[in-house]
Amino acid sequence: MQRIQKERILKDLKKKMVFLVGPRQAGKTWLSKDIAKQYNNPIYLSYDSIQDRKIMTEYAWSEKTDLIIFDEIHKMRGWKNYIKGVYDTKPEYIHILVTGSARLDAYKNAGDSLAGRYRVHRLLPITIRELEYNKLITKESIDVLLQRGGFPEPFLAQSNEDIQIWRNQYTETLLREDILEFKDIDNFKAMKTVFELLRTKVGSPISYSSIAIDAGISPKTVKNYISILESLYIVFLVKPFTTKIGRSILKEPKVYFYDTGLVVGDIEIQFENFIAVSLLKHSHAITDETGVVSRLATLRNKEGKEVDFVLVHDNAVDSMIEIKLSKVDDLQGIEYFAHKNGFTGWVVVKNSTRNQKITQGVEKIQAVEYLKTLKV
Repeated sequence: MQRIQKERILKDLKKKMVFLVGPRQAGKTWLSKDIAKQYNNPIYLSYDSIQDRKIMTEYAWSEKTDLIIFDEIHKMRGWKNYIKGVYDTKPEYIHILVTGSARLDAYKNAGDSLAGRYRVHRLLPITIRELEYNKLITKESIDVLLQRGGFPEPFLAQSNEDIQIWRNQYTETLLREDILEFKDIDNFKAMKTVFELLRTKVGSPISYSSIAIDAGISPKTVKNYISILESLYIVFLVKPFTTKIGRSILKEPKVYFYDTGLVVGDIEIQFENFIAVSLLKHSHAITDETGVVSRLATLRNKEGKEVDFVLVHDNAVDSMIEIKLSKVDDLQGIEYFAHKNGFTGWVVVKNSTRNQKITQGVEKIQAVEYLKTLKV
């Protein structure tokens, strides 16, 4: 299956080096090797390979090399300066693709010596838009993605047993390897408790104090653990939209998982998580490909009026999205903000046979039809 971002990455490689980041097993290595097929003399170098590591440290690739893929290079001490040196001294015809752990995205921000030398592309799980791109949409596509999640291996698995085995191993790897390698956790049991509690709180504002009591740690430690889960592309937070930064920080965000299969809850909560991932992927693509600063937020006021999601472009609301499984009721929030602020909105319904206008600026739309309109 082809990933939509492939062509854009190929274009960006001609201008700068590309960081391909995202959750573990989202398909970064597969996509990088697929991109390599477009070159005459590519070389794939993983820092996990002793032989490849020797080639890296000795700069021993062929003069004919036209693409270098550095995988897991974050494990090299001083990797940023190494990459900077390679990029600054390479011939113009050599392109560089850096991929591997999501930690690349976490590390690249602080004291960034690579500024101006790279483009970032975030590869997230498979969505309806990507299935349409590959002409693979069926009537059951949303249900399959809800059950299996959008990670390539479970999505393409041959049996439910294979899916469960993959998810068990995936979760164990996240907890035992990625988290402990990324940060020295002094209370692993508490971290695991936080992880398991978050699985049951998807779509709800986070109460750090409540989680802290259940995990036997402080609210500050809970925030730190969730920040680690964010850095490793395990969960993402959707914060309330406000033009006042301080107020946004004070309001409690909602939590979602990149792997919808990890969500513990009914079909409605799983569907909301699935839509959240799709919207986040769309928002990232806008930022990565156009330069417009896009983000996913939620919307609620002091009177309790709220909307599930808003897409915010350059700090202005582009559209509102309310999620419904089948019954279209309780639309006070989206109707209120449409009338008061003039925002346009969509009521995205999973089990719906037709579209219809709800009120001025707000329309009900079938989920598959809406998801096809997203960038990726």
